[in-house]
Amino acid sequence: MLIKFYNANLLDPITKTKGLADLIIEDGVISKIKLKRKSTPIQIKGKKSKNILEINAEGLYLFPGLIDMHTHLREPGYEYKETIRTGTLAALRGGFTSVCCMANTFPVNDNPEVTYYILAKAKEEGSCHVFPIGAITKGLKGEELSEMAMLREAGCVAFSDDGMPVMNSIIMKRALEYSKAIGSPLISHCEDINLSEDGVMNEGKLSFYLGLKGIPKASEEVMVARDILLSKYTKAPIHIAHVSTKGSVELIKFAKEQGIAVTAETCPHYFTLTEEAVKDYNTNAKVNPPLRTEEDLEAIKAALKEGIIDVIATDHAPHHIDEKKVPFQEALNGISGLETAFSLSLRLFHEGTLSLEELIEKFTVSPTKILKIRKEGIKEGAQADLILVDINKEWTVDKNKFLSLGKNTPFDLWTLKGKVLFTVKGKKFLDMRTE
Repeated sequence: MLIKFYNANLLDPITKTKGLADLIIEDGVISKIKLKRKSTPIQIKGKKSKNILEINAEGLYLFPGLIDMHTHLREPGYEYKETIRTGTLAALRGGFTSVCCMANTFPVNDNPEVTYYILAKAKEEGSCHVFPIGAITKGLKGEELSEMAMLREAGCVAFSDDGMPVMNSIIMKRALEYSKAIGSPLISHCEDINLSEDGVMNEGKLSFYLGLKGIPKASEEVMVARDILLSKYTKAPIHIAHVSTKGSVELIKFAKEQGIAVTAETCPHYFTLTEEAVKDYNTNAKVNPPLRTEEDLEAIKAALKEGIIDVIATDHAPHHIDEKKVPFQEALNGISGLETAFSLSLRLFHEGTLSLEELIEKFTVSPTKILKIRKEGIKEGAQADLILVDINKEWTVDKNKFLSLGKNTPFDLWTLKGKVLFTVKGKKFLDMRTE
């Protein structure tokens, strides 16, 4: 297959390349990039054959394919929620050419056999690169460390008990020491379950008004503080997942100023929505950690701007409709986010919080540094791994058209500005220009 892009705005923070460009992809490899000073008129004659595709990309942007370092693909064990096939298709549609899948499958990815299964299934049915994340503890129980070195050798790029916190501090200390020894980071789900105490939304006036048990901000912040101190003590890096509070931001900022090896991520729902989204008992807005206040939302955006938060991740958590169509207290946590995350994040650019380059770095450069994975970027001789984006195209979210099996989104029928039109990963591509 020969794919030709003409007059694209190329912006790649990986290779530090930007400018107007023509680009040719042959059999999944970038064969030519021509940077130029101005747009040149072209006439697309259509496909010369079924193996040639020409695209006038004038006014559009070519970015490197995005990395989601926090995805739940559900397979093995929960294929009724999502499969590796459907999850990676959803990823391509959202502009993600690499996803890191969390370990809370069934069985849990706490042994090499499960890792091998995920990688084999991804090779057979996946549409994008899948990087498994192994469990910190066996069965996500927080009691005994998994065989981290064996998991690393099998292909895991990081370790996390995401969905469950590692409550035992000595277990977490040992995990940090082991992760440092094998060169793979820990991703921490920071939650004190004793403080959360079966809460279902942010604790405050609204939770009291709705008659719902609240989760205090301290349940996140106490564990962020603990993990920062353990990172300092062990001199091992720690990555804080799905940051949701102003207090967590302040702790992470302090840690970075002290030279502690801490990095952090947040998700689009934490800088787009507040607790008000659950006011009508909307279970599609039920997440963990919960949506917080306007003050927290603004702190998250400021932290992204200042570099305190390094990464934007989706925390894509698809569920069956029956797991959300229940009373709020019984509904499972999570948002199906792969197909909306980048467009929601482009709001940060349109409102002036981040430049385009800074935004793309949050999805590409930062994840590769934290996870120590290689991404070549857009350059001649490299495997094609890129997306074509119209940053101004308005479109309406329709959950029924999601490629993900999970239709659980609070953004259904939202009009968003900015859309991925074309995604290429090697010889595979997804064309969304007519959607």
